[in-house]
Parts: sequence; structure tokens; C-alpha cells
Amino acid sequence: MTRSSVLELLQSDRFLQEVTVKGWVRTFRSNRFIALNDGSTINNIQCVIDFESTTQETLKRINTGAAIAVKGTLVESQGKGQSVEIQVTELEILGDSNPDEYPIQPKKHSLEFLRENAHLRVRTNTFSAVMRVRSALSFAVHRYFQENGFYYVNTPIITGSDAEGAGEMFKVTSFEANKAPIDEAGKIDYKQDFFGKETNLTVSGQLEAETYAMALGKVYTFGPTFRAENSNTTRHLAEFWMIEPEVAFNDLDANMDLSEDFIRYVLNYVLVNCKEDLDFLDQRLTQEEKSKPQAQRSEMSLLEKLNFVVNNNFKRVSYTEAIDILRNSKPNKKKKFQFPINEWGADLQSEHERYLVEKHFKCPVILFDYPATIKAFYMRLNEDGKTVRAMDVLFPGIGEIVGGSQREERLDVLKEKMAALDIDEKELWWYLDTRKFGTAVHAGFGLGFERLVQFTTGMGNIRDVIPFPRTPQNAEF
Repeated sequence: MTRSSVLELLQSDRFLQEVTVKGWVRTFRSNRFIALNDGSTINNIQCVIDFESTTQETLKRINTGAAIAVKGTLVESQGKGQSVEIQVTELEILGDSNPDEYPIQPKKHSLEFLRENAHLRVRTNTFSAVMRVRSALSFAVHRYFQENGFYYVNTPIITGSDAEGAGEMFKVTSFEANKAPIDEAGKIDYKQDFFGKETNLTVSGQLEAETYAMALGKVYTFGPTFRAENSNTTRHLAEFWMIEPEVAFNDLDANMDLSEDFIRYVLNYVLVNCKEDLDFLDQRLTQEEKSKPQAQRSEMSLLEKLNFVVNNNFKRVSYTEAIDILRNSKPNKKKKFQFPINEWGADLQSEHERYLVEKHFKCPVILFDYPATIKAFYMRLNEDGKTVRAMDVLFPGIGEIVGGSQREERLDVLKEKMAALDIDEKELWWYLDTRKFGTAVHAGFGLGFERLVQFTTGMGNIRDVIPFPRTPQNAEF
């Protein structure tokens, strides 16, 4: 008989038909009622055992975490909490679970404990919901770009360039530890390494994506990126996924249009297609907020935040205007900000970004035209000579979620900016070539996928929205 998923059966009205379902035991009570889950939905299906057809030996093996196969009749449930249940006629234990050793018991576990058991934490309601939402978001990302004429480009994971100029990259080498050859200057001779030069794990696919946009028009990358930043915070990962579209002939205004349309699309997709999971995560966050001091509680529930973004136009504000607003704000005047705003040129922090979104404008905000001194070399210089055509999208509860810009398409200006930052032209000769042969206005942005999943699910720690987090001193699993 064809196996049905729990989701299919809970939505079914095929009463009195024989069905087969396989999954993992969540709970087993009164030696009769099994709550079974197969990952297809946050909800369990109740399986009611027939004592006459189930041996005592089998009953003893029905423990939390065990994998079982159930065959029986789908009937309308007489109990509360479910519409249907299965009257079991056959039950097979597919994989035992020792109740004395299985760590994911039917009780509340701390998120830290579950991180230590990341290989099993997805069997909990919270993490199964988060990962289904993550999967839906990933699908929505590809669907949006494919529906809008973009081509998916796989940019290198191993690279010889540093797109961000941060210098915090993981080195890739075939040299054995303490056995790297030394050149005449006493430095490691990377000419003898596997790639013949110094290489790293990428922090961004942007530069390579730009070259493809200048031939295919509209492209996007969606892949893993890496940063060797020793930050043990709730917002940082050493390995994370980036979404990076690049579009030829787009200026900054078109780039802002694209980012707003894209974000609305993917969030609306999960609101429509992940309703049960989002309802659960909304209730979870509401309970979590109650344990916080009143002053630290969010003013919006999870679903309110998502609808806040989907249903509100994004306010576009220049950096200069934002600085004036922040400088004159009550929190700044009363020294409530951890990082006071005193002058133009300050690098905005999350507290400033959230104030603009949640308190001042009360809608998502796109800031643009940032000081050149706090932005990357590839961003187009404005005519004032001190700002660049950069933009950041700001969300409630999280601050910046998207960073992008119109790229500097003028060869002479780009060279001047690289020289000022001591970036070797020889290392990026191929990038400069695109400014020599058919250069044109173009723009793009980057969105950290885990940051998007974190916002969508309401999880407080970014380590809880990726299956196996990579962080300082942690590469387990």
C-alpha cells in the first residue's frame, strides 16, 4: 500500500479507508495512544493501538524517538485537538529508541541544550518549523528570480580576492602545517601552493556575479560564504548563505525597487504556504517575550512584523537625513543610545536602524547615499565626492537585512578608489576589464539568508536557523 504523509492524512476526509504511515514517536501514553510525526507538518497524528493485535513485546519498544510503520483505518477523531486519527491494525518497529539515552524527550529543552544535539534537534516542534520555513524561503528565492528573468550563477567558493576588503577570511592551502615553503623574502611562497597563489574561502560572490551581469543582464547567486570573524554573538556565523542579485543597467533607484519587491515576494510566499508553522512560531515568540522585562519586549508579534513588512511601503531616506533625525531624537539627547550620534559620518548601529524603523517612520526603511569612508571600494561615488550610491534595507527588530549599491562603472574612478585603499590592481585585473569593455551602469545587493530566516521565524539566535552552525570554537557535526 502507498505510504501517506501525516500532512496528507490530517487534511484528508477519506474516512474508513485503510492507510499506511511511517514516522517517529513523539509520545506514547496509556499504552494505547501514539502521537506520530514524520516531518511533513508540525502536527502529529494520533494512532490508537488495538491491544488484541499488538504484543506486549512490541508495546515495550514504542518509545519516544522510535521509528515505526503503522497500518490502519482513518477515522474521525472522537478526542480534542485533532480531526482524524488512525485505528491501528498493524504496527512495525522500524528503529528502536532507548528511552534512557534518547536526549529529545517530550519536555521543554533549552536552545543551548538543543544546539549541543543539533543532529536531533530538528525532531522538536520549534526546529522542524524553522527548517520547513527555511526550505520554503529558499524555494521562494529561486522562484522569484526565475520568474523575473534572472539567471542563476554559481560563483567560486575558493577565491583569490576579498570582495569586502575586511581581511577576515579562511585560508585555503595544500601546504602541510609548519612545512610551507619560504621565499627569498622570508614569506610563505604561495607560488608553490596548489593554486599557485594565496587563496581563501569566499566572503561574497558579488564581484564574479558582476562580470556575468555584464553579459547575461540579470543574474543572482545563492550559495555559502565564509568569514573568519571571531564574533561569538547571536548575529554572527562563520559559514552562512548569501543571496546576491546583480543587474546590468540598473541604477540605485532600480536597485531599491528590486530589493523591496523581492523581500515582499518571499515573505508573502511563506505567509501563504507556512501558515501552521508561523502560527506556532508566533505563539512561541509571544511566550518568550513574556519572560523579558517590559522595556525589552517587542511591540509587535512575529506575524505582525511579517505583515508590517509585506503591507507597508518602504520609506526611502538619505543617510544625511537619517543622521539629522537621530541626532535630534529623544534617545540621543537623553543619552539612551549605546552609541551616541554626534556628527555626520558615523557608522549606524542596530539601535539606530531600529529606532528609524520602529519609532520614527513606523515602516521598513531604505537608507541611501552613505559616506564613502564607511562603504566598500566598488560603490559608485556621487558627484559630491564624499558619498556613494549605497543602500541598506532596515527591518523592525533586526535592523539592516539588505546591503547593496550602484556599482562604480567608471574605470578611472574605480582605480583611484582602489589605490586609496591599497588594493592591488593586478589581483582584480579581470574585474577592471569589465570597466574597459562595454562598461555600463549596474547595481546589486546582498542579503544574508540566515538573517532573513531569523527575521521570518522570530528566533533570537542566528545559530538556530541553520542546520549545523559554524562559529568560533565550534565545527561539530
